[in-house]
Amino acid sequence: MPDTSAVQTVAAALFGLALVHTFAVRLFERLAWRYPRHAGLLHLLGEIEVVFGFWAIVLVLAMALFIGPAAALDYAETRQYTEPLFVFVVMVVAGSRPILQAIRAGVDLLAERLPFDTAQARVWLCLAGVPLLGSLITEPAAMTIAALTLAPLVFRPEVPEKAKYMALGVLFVNISIGGTLTSFAAPPVLMVAAAWDWDSLFMAKTFGWKATLAVLVNASAGTYALREHLRTGPAPAGRPAAADRVPALVVAIHLAFLGAVVLLAHHPVAFLAMFLMFVGYTQAYERHQSPLLIKEALLVAFFLAGLVVLGGMQQWWLQPVVAGMSPKLLYVGAAVLTAFTDNAALTYLGSLITGMSAEARYSLVAGAVAGGGLTVIANAPNPAGVTLLKAGFADGTVGAVGLLCGAMLPTGVALAAFWFL
Repeated sequence: MPDTSAVQTVAAALFGLALVHTFAVRLFERLAWRYPRHAGLLHLLGEIEVVFGFWAIVLVLAMALFIGPAAALDYAETRQYTEPLFVFVVMVVAGSRPILQAIRAGVDLLAERLPFDTAQARVWLCLAGVPLLGSLITEPAAMTIAALTLAPLVFRPEVPEKAKYMALGVLFVNISIGGTLTSFAAPPVLMVAAAWDWDSLFMAKTFGWKATLAVLVNASAGTYALREHLRTGPAPAGRPAAADRVPALVVAIHLAFLGAVVLLAHHPVAFLAMFLMFVGYTQAYERHQSPLLIKEALLVAFFLAGLVVLGGMQQWWLQPVVAGMSPKLLYVGAAVLTAFTDNAALTYLGSLITGMSAEARYSLVAGAVAGGGLTVIANAPNPAGVTLLKAGFADGTVGAVGLLCGAMLPTGVALAAFWFL
């Protein structure tokens, strides 16, 4: 007879090891330089996107030993992988050259018209405007666009590490709360919207305006703190020459592909079909393209898929913890717990609890989105941001402690906004 309790214990232990591993990725990178003979394996283990996928494979192998190969494969194959697939597709599409060029042109146009330094205006728009735009184009798309636009502005070798971690924390927190103006853009909201009848009007009235104020405060404070490290004058990459500019029709077609993917976000067969058409189109008009972010997006999808496999075995201890909290304790507890598990998984568990009061529901979701910037695994788009920005950090890795410290103040602002307003 299969020993399910043993499997659950092993799954919890492996989940804990995966969390420890995320805090140790920089150690693996340093060991790779010290032991060049094993550098390949150590570099692989030092990739934060590999962590949860690696331990998920270990979990499936352990399950095969405890309950048999057929049951282990059945568990892995019955997980819901729509979110990892969607993040992969939307990262590639949103990170394409025509869309990025259009967004950067829009940022430059607005920055030149704002009544303060242009470089600071660019950064402020990326930290405030793009995260709020995520309520329409989804958080993963907003993260991809903001990260690629911020990379040459802030995440440069000459900028102090402390300042970069602060900017990363602001970005992650603002992306997490900036998607709450609608009911479909933020993964933790999406998990409960149908079960609790939360539509976009409810989200805008209950969460959206508070999130907007917190985003504006965080972005303004973050930009002010970065002011001494920002270049003045033209954007670092400069405006493209006339011969390099993407025609408006090509930009419009790329935006149409992005819109279609967003609208079909809950239908993996359909959005994957759109993605294949998109790849074909980029090959047909290659002169207007840069290399697609296939590798980066695959790593992020691998990370999230691993989190799905590992997280699916944590319900036995997470759900009693969530169900046993009062609304006030649940608010703080959700913000803390989401640092150790994806906030969408946390709210999904909440949706399974019968008889939750309206206050408890609000506390769970507000705490989960407010804490979405504390760690790489706290919010689904965070691995995408790490993948796109890690080259700007020492050793080419993002330290978990540095991110936690950088996100503490903006998380406090978000918590205060959702609780006191």
